[in-house]
Amino acid sequence: MSNIREGGCLCGAVRYTAAWPPLATATCSCTHCQKQSGSAISILAVLPRDALKVTGTLTVYEDRADSGQAVFRKFCGACGSPVITDTPEAQAGGLIFIKAGTLDDTSNLAPAVHYWTDSAQDWFVFGPGNKHPTQ
Repeated sequence: MSNIREGGCLCGAVRYTAAWPPLATATCSCTHCQKQSGSAISILAVLPRDALKVTGTLTVYEDRADSGQAVFRKFCGACGSPVITDTPEAQAGGLIFIKAGTLDDTSNLAPAVHYWTDSAQDWFVFGPGNKHPTQ
């Protein structure tokens, strides 16, 4: 059964609706996600592209993964809140990643997989789930 969850940026200029539950929920500890999130991890919900409807204007920063692949970090230009991460690989697969902390209701977020754990802060303790040192 699919529900809808809503979310958006800190100032409210960007809002979205997302079919819920997501296909997956994951954390990423790569150094770029740490810098972009301002935290030890980034929590991502993986959705089919057509399950996400966004209103408002997102600013895009084109980052590069260690592999050289483009990573499109989409954020509110007014308040700076990160909202979406996108990649060509995700686009080809019909997927998109929302920053799960931007959901209005963050209950039941239980990441089942943790990526780039070899870049994690020494003090950070991962919850249950599969750990991938690099991805």
